Amino acid sequence: MTQATTADSGSGTGTLYIISAPSGAGKSSLLRALLDDSGGDVVLSVSHTTRMPRPGELDGREYHFVDSGLFQAMADRGEFLEHAQVFDNFYGTSQKGIEAQLSRGLDVILEIDWQGARQVRRLVPGAVGIFILPPSRQALEERLQGRGQDDKAVIARRMSDAVSEMSHYSEYDYLVINDVFQVACDDLASIIRGNRLRIGGQGPRHAALLTSLLA
Repeated sequence: MTQATTADSGSGTGTLYIISAPSGAGKSSLLRALLDDSGGDVVLSVSHTTRMPRPGELDGREYHFVDSGLFQAMADRGEFLEHAQVFDNFYGTSQKGIEAQLSRGLDVILEIDWQGARQVRRLVPGAVGIFILPPSRQALEERLQGRGQDDKAVIARRMSDAVSEMSHYSEYDYLVINDVFQVACDDLASIIRGNRLRIGGQGPRHAALLTSLLA
């Protein structure tokens, strides 16, 4: 069961972004580039997962890697803002961790699938959803094969799952096509920058200026 949260994208807090994509769409690479250029005011939520680390991944950086027993205990205690089963593993987002980051004025990115996105949108209406798509099915399959980590049967299953995942794109607020990498990076940055210019955020951020201009 998920628990209600006070996190929102209203006055005085950062914005919660939900970013989803099928496996192989290049989401992780885009987010790394976005975070590198953000100056520290955009952060990636580190989820808990029961899957095994992939080569090069570190506990606490890409994910908090836990066993199924600990994950279930955390879920039973209501510690997750959302949690879901993806393929053969479980993923969950710490509620307290998200709230703490948003209260500091940071924009927080949740890198989750459509199931988790639905849960978060119900609890955090101000969350902004972004879906990333590959430029074609052929490009997606080539990217999956290029990893060199999975056999043909696994790739075939991931392609099937990707089609199912992509069918939920219309549930999001923005759609980014990752064809030319830099263009897709710029699109993501533009969404975040544009959202920061909305009245709800700019008013509190520039309260002193607005008061002096209208005195």
